Amino acid sequence: MPSETEKSSSTPSDELNDARVDERAREESDDIALPSHVAGSGTLDRLVDTARDYARAAASDNTLKAYAKDWAHFTHWSRMKGAEPLPPSTEMVGLYLADLASGSGLSPALSVSTIDRRLSGLAWNYAQRGFTLDRKNRHIATVLAGIKRKHARPPVQKEAILAEDILAMVATLPYDLRGLRDRAILLVGYAGGLRRSEIVSLDVHKDDTPGSGGWIEIFDKGALLTLNAKTGWREVEIGRGSKEQTCPVHALKQWLDFAKIDFGPVFVGTSRDGKRTSETRLNDKHVARLIKRTVLDAGIRSELPEQERMALFSGHSLRAGLASSAEVDERFVQKHLGHTSAEMTRRYQRRRDRFRVNLTKAAGL
Repeated sequence: MPSETEKSSSTPSDELNDARVDERAREESDDIALPSHVAGSGTLDRLVDTARDYARAAASDNTLKAYAKDWAHFTHWSRMKGAEPLPPSTEMVGLYLADLASGSGLSPALSVSTIDRRLSGLAWNYAQRGFTLDRKNRHIATVLAGIKRKHARPPVQKEAILAEDILAMVATLPYDLRGLRDRAILLVGYAGGLRRSEIVSLDVHKDDTPGSGGWIEIFDKGALLTLNAKTGWREVEIGRGSKEQTCPVHALKQWLDFAKIDFGPVFVGTSRDGKRTSETRLNDKHVARLIKRTVLDAGIRSELPEQERMALFSGHSLRAGLASSAEVDERFVQKHLGHTSAEMTRRYQRRRDRFRVNLTKAAGL
């Protein structure tokens, strides 16, 4: 049987365009070369290749893809306006931001956070081409400040998956290989408060594969995950659950044992009949689709239409669910999620006692 394929809502033309953008980004990221006055040699040529590999590793694949699309959109917009994207023009970038905020033609107005991300993408792309985009220049800074003042809204947060929800979701999964894998993904992702990219980047051992984002160690009392996350390396401790049916460590070990995985990626594809595994690491989009599918199958928020329910939940729902459900000191949740500030952790806590610490009474009022 053919291997499991990663479905997507993108059309073939969208996928082709994305592939072309990604290819252009890879070509443009290969600008690292020897200085013109230095003679090439086998050793130096290999060092150039090594430097290119490190340069590509400076940001995640998803970030690089987003930045490549940002650049493609801006270059297309510039040429439609009769301008060239190079060298950088702060005046044109300011006009571009204004156009994104107001919307034009069939293009809807973008959110402030998306516009901010687009600007970061432009700055990164200019830097790769040897230019500097001065984000503090008045043509950019004042326009962006005005956009934020006029259009800024609280960030739209995905629904948290609470303890009772995750139990209902894993109960919908079968006990074939695919079901064992998906059960382990949900339980480990939830108990670890992991991003979807962190889940699928795990290897069985350290240095198993070049693309690894971390590895696992299983002990009597739980599992230790060592992750190369957005904020750097961190360790995540996942303790064993109160019963085997919902224990993330048991689910992980069961998946590895039945799938006979002892090297390389932890979470890989399976055949369509769910009886055989491949060696291909799962894409992080699989986690998002798995969450949406099991939310529907478990009947969570069934009072809403299906499309609304699908839009409410994403990969981040696992992290938000753990932060909202764990009845422990906030400091432990912050450390577990790898946040640098308590304020960031509180953004993930959809359900908490906001007035547990009453500074009004503590101040004597």
